[in-house]
Amino acid sequence: MRRSKAIPAIPAIAVIAGAALMLTACGGSGGGDQSNGAGSGNSNTAIAKGESGDTYTAPKVADMGPVVVSTDKPFTAYNNAEESAVQSYNTYALIQVLARPFILDGNNKVLLNKDVMDSVDVTSSSPQTVTWKIKPGVEWSDGAPWNCKDFYLAWLSQSGQDKKPDGSGTYFLPGSTTGYSSISSAKCENDTTFVTTFSEPFGDYKGLFGIGDDLLPAHILEKQTGVSDITQVTPKSPADVLDKVSKFWNEGWNGWKSDLGPASGAYMIKDWQQGTSITLVRNPKWKGNAGGPSQITLKAIPDSNAQVQALQNNEEQVISSAQPDNNAAQQLQQLASSGITYGATSGLNYEHLDLNLKRPIFQDEAVRKAFGQCINRNELVDKLIKQVQPDAKPFNSVVFFPNQTGYTDNYSDKLINNPATAKSTLEADGWKLGADGIMAKNGQRLSFKISHTDIPRRKSTVALLQQECKAAGIDIQDDTDANFLDKRVSQSDYDVALFAWSVQPFHSSGLATYTTDGGQNWNGCGTAASDASFKKAATETDDTQSIADYQAADKAIAATYCTFPLFQPPNMYAYTGDIDRAYFQSYYGALWNANEWQKPNA
Repeated sequence: MRRSKAIPAIPAIAVIAGAALMLTACGGSGGGDQSNGAGSGNSNTAIAKGESGDTYTAPKVADMGPVVVSTDKPFTAYNNAEESAVQSYNTYALIQVLARPFILDGNNKVLLNKDVMDSVDVTSSSPQTVTWKIKPGVEWSDGAPWNCKDFYLAWLSQSGQDKKPDGSGTYFLPGSTTGYSSISSAKCENDTTFVTTFSEPFGDYKGLFGIGDDLLPAHILEKQTGVSDITQVTPKSPADVLDKVSKFWNEGWNGWKSDLGPASGAYMIKDWQQGTSITLVRNPKWKGNAGGPSQITLKAIPDSNAQVQALQNNEEQVISSAQPDNNAAQQLQQLASSGITYGATSGLNYEHLDLNLKRPIFQDEAVRKAFGQCINRNELVDKLIKQVQPDAKPFNSVVFFPNQTGYTDNYSDKLINNPATAKSTLEADGWKLGADGIMAKNGQRLSFKISHTDIPRRKSTVALLQQECKAAGIDIQDDTDANFLDKRVSQSDYDVALFAWSVQPFHSSGLATYTTDGGQNWNGCGTAASDASFKKAATETDDTQSIADYQAADKAIAATYCTFPLFQPPNMYAYTGDIDRAYFQSYYGALWNANEWQKPNA
């Protein structure tokens, strides 16, 4: 999973079992191109031009000149697989920069990327063996080959098998090891053939090696560390070797430097203005068809209304907001006559509250339960979401999305909007109402902070929660921190975290977040029962049984009152008449098909 800075693993930026699940498009309104299905679009926007069956090849398109795109938060790191860096806004830029064996179309269908791969096949079922055949001649923008070494490094860095002798953890610090930790053998048969053998079946193998932006340039790491051949480094190599290669992987690709961050995709990074923008230009070494835009500048504009103004002034041609607000949506809906196309989708992401079980106050189950009982999610949806997406509803799972087989409501009986019941729950546990109207027990007031980034909708969410829960005797403090998701959340530095997970269309990504040993389980969520169900589900090759096991894990997590899903934040997009289509893909953002953009009727 990824933090969607509204907010992998397979990173839990978080893909969902085996073959990709097709999510159904729904009709929309306002501006002419709105679709409201979870993670879905319509036939005009969600199907890639280069898509053919289960494969993708970049199509030939006309040159359209430079394009400016805005989104909410800035790009921060070239290595989006490292635990402190992984987040959606990196993927939004890297989707055109880092090549990957499989890509997702606008409906989250998994497509083999024929521009860089000849094939990916399960060549044995016992043990499960997957052979990845790379297309000869694929290069990085600096001229080095994009080959098996890059795949090997992705496995080495995320295998979780590189244990430190003192038991303090692993050398590499990936956001997730899910799937990679099940690979018992990873070998380069030659430069273009990579063979992975699994110790136990793993149905979501298509979500490995690239979906999470983790195919990084092994030749750069070799040069920076003095290692002549990364494939000779194993998780059991001497400590000094593992220490130096992991140190560079963990730290060397934070941010971006031109000599350390080449491209393997259709575009390369030309310039990065930290906190402000990242600029892409065509990669001259790319062997596929060249992209339409000669240059793509992705600007970070946190204020949705400012994004709208820039679009109206033609300072940008595309808006891609994972954190829209009602005012901006209303403005865009009224601009159809100006040639601006507007759309909104509920994608593969969900806003939620994580209760930090490492905090003594939340080790009291009655406190967790009472907090949930005073939350009014219908009010949150009505006041914060419906102007953008009229059919929005509360979200009731941490594993499945609506329209997916297995989606079950596990939270409506827990997040009940009844402060009186919440107060009774606390009183039964020994909490007493103080003179200030706040519950107290053993000299401690029932007060905690909700931490979040500086997105206006989040601040409004906390304000509504403060009103709702005060009636139950719970004092909630607002902790707004623009940089909260950069470090604090992964360091468990919060009482309650308010953010969103952005999830790949593979259920196994939940293991990193909701199993007790998961690399992104920052709040201590999970039980032995949920762990067992998650791990059983991930190794199932029968879809029906796998779904049943994931459902059991989902239900068990809900029963712990450790995390509260609220709603699916709509992904809002808009574009001017200067571009043919710029649909917001629910995991990759607006640039998922930017190489296909051209002027209308070109």
